[in-house]
Amino acid sequence: MSRKPLPPPDPARRMRGFEAASGFLRDPIRHASESRGFAVARLLTHWPEVVGEDLARMTRPVKIGYGREGFGATLTLLVASAHAPMVQMQLPRMVEKVNAVYGYAAISRITLTQTAATGFSEGQAAFLWPQNAAQNAAQDAAPEIVEKAKETTAPVTDPGLRQALEALARNILTRRRK
Repeated sequence: MSRKPLPPPDPARRMRGFEAASGFLRDPIRHASESRGFAVARLLTHWPEVVGEDLARMTRPVKIGYGREGFGATLTLLVASAHAPMVQMQLPRMVEKVNAVYGYAAISRITLTQTAATGFSEGQAAFLWPQNAAQNAAQDAAPEIVEKAKETTAPVTDPGLRQALEALARNILTRRRK
């Protein structure tokens, strides 16, 4: 009684078991970023690490345009108009940092687009970090709600966790009952 051998695996079928979800998204993300000129998506995903936290709060990469000469590309950054002069002073340093990500002199020039973040088409989000948004929400809440949230979270010793729980408590207490 001999068994029949298994047929050879179909090369078109994937036989790797479970895969991370990022593996399925890699190609669509690469295609979307390349349509805006970003050959290295890491420039978008790790922007605060590339230019530093202070500049990342004020800027957002929009697109990379390649000239006809081929002597380097132009990176366009979205900047709130109040921060544009400060960012303009640091452009040479930013060019060096961005080129370090690419590994060669890919960017020869950076242009700034001054506009309000709410008027820009992608996301319409302000250049605020979450802790600033939490502080603004705390200022908008009624004083009795803020006090009740602080009382509720008083036993928590970790300051970061306490702040997050206070924000959650404020959101729950200010929610309208239906």
